[in-house]
Amino acid sequence: MKPNTIKILHIDSNHPLLRNELEAAGFTNEADYTSSKEEIEAKIENYHGIVIRSRFKIDNTFLDKAQNLQFIARVGAGLESIDCEYAQKKGIHLIAAPEGNRNAVGEHALGMLLSLFNNLNKADAEVKNGKWNREANRGHELDGKTVGIIGYGNMGKAFAKKLRGFDVDVLCYDILPNVADANAKQVTLKELQEKADVLSLHIPWTPETDKMVDATFINGFTKSFWLINTARGKSVVTSDLVDALKNKKILGAGLDVLEYEKLSFETLFESSRAESRELPAAFSYLLQADNVLLSPHIAGWTFESHEKLAQTIVNKIKALYFEEFEKKEDIRVTGIGGFFFKTNDSKEVKEWYRKHLGFNTDEYGATFWWKDTNGNDCSTQWSPFSKDTNYFEPSKKEFMQNFRVQDLESLLKKLSQEGVTIVGEMQTYEYGKFAWIMDLEENKIELWEPVDSAFK
Repeated sequence: MKPNTIKILHIDSNHPLLRNELEAAGFTNEADYTSSKEEIEAKIENYHGIVIRSRFKIDNTFLDKAQNLQFIARVGAGLESIDCEYAQKKGIHLIAAPEGNRNAVGEHALGMLLSLFNNLNKADAEVKNGKWNREANRGHELDGKTVGIIGYGNMGKAFAKKLRGFDVDVLCYDILPNVADANAKQVTLKELQEKADVLSLHIPWTPETDKMVDATFINGFTKSFWLINTARGKSVVTSDLVDALKNKKILGAGLDVLEYEKLSFETLFESSRAESRELPAAFSYLLQADNVLLSPHIAGWTFESHEKLAQTIVNKIKALYFEEFEKKEDIRVTGIGGFFFKTNDSKEVKEWYRKHLGFNTDEYGATFWWKDTNGNDCSTQWSPFSKDTNYFEPSKKEFMQNFRVQDLESLLKKLSQEGVTIVGEMQTYEYGKFAWIMDLEENKIELWEPVDSAFK
């Protein structure tokens, strides 16, 4: 179907950019922010797409009535409010926007961690109440600590990037192989639990992650640790967390999410009062604990991410339809994006190239700027890596090439059909999309759909 025949229903309010750009692209847009789920179900067969946040769950009943639905777009990172398996069986495209608020989540997680380490929330409250307790608010430094990240997708990678300015070891654990990058070393869960001083959760809610952080999981850590959760509240058993806070196995917790949240993430206190019940005892403890920092599910809720989320959804909806009608040439590699190689001492190598060949080096190597045939600024990266890097894995070679490509997602589909080995999953950052393949001689190749302006 062509875009000008597509009707989209918006059932949650979002940044006006989202609807404005879809209308400018020719889509028909209608909004209904107040009708009940049953009322929406009664008319959903009239629409080809639906844009949601978290107002209600899209289940089998809803999907059975959405006879003409072609896509569901959630303006957020997770899709747990949608019966994804059933939707996919019906051929419905599922669209989310984890790229849109990953930076906000990374900054929020770091802010919570630094506040906990330095007792900032506690000290602020005391000073405002006329107390000047310096020794009682002596803090900890992040330098020298080991930070463990569980879930190394968009959010986990964004948090690791924020930690680059600190002298910390960053470890990541993920159910997918080969997701590590220059900012974190991928390890087993056992190794992470043995070494971590800080644990930050960046996992989606799934049956596997439900109540994952319980007493057994917590006691599996060798050291006492700080916990940051900006992911999903139901992944942490609050009563077990409270027990660990009391016995100092957990030294402090920064919680942007709670297991008591409702689906909409917006009515925790109101729903408790409406149901005429007391707050859970564990939650009451969190509310008064000096070493617990709480925020109302706002880690990804910045003014900037509000717009980024909307733009990401627009781009993905447009790609879903326009790519069908815009026949593209089969252009694959458009240039060399970078050359990476192992060294015994990457700092000394960078200094040698700076001194003798005039490279303008930084902590990552050197960036060379050039222009394409249309006059656009383009970059190529030269980067020495340490001898023990795992970034080139599973290749055993001493180097890795990076090639600039256009339309990486389509290229990966073609390569998969051609039998090329694809390593891990495609990753998206503000400076572009990345994927990895192996050539016939087991050389690992990094493919990059660049956003060069991010380096300016």
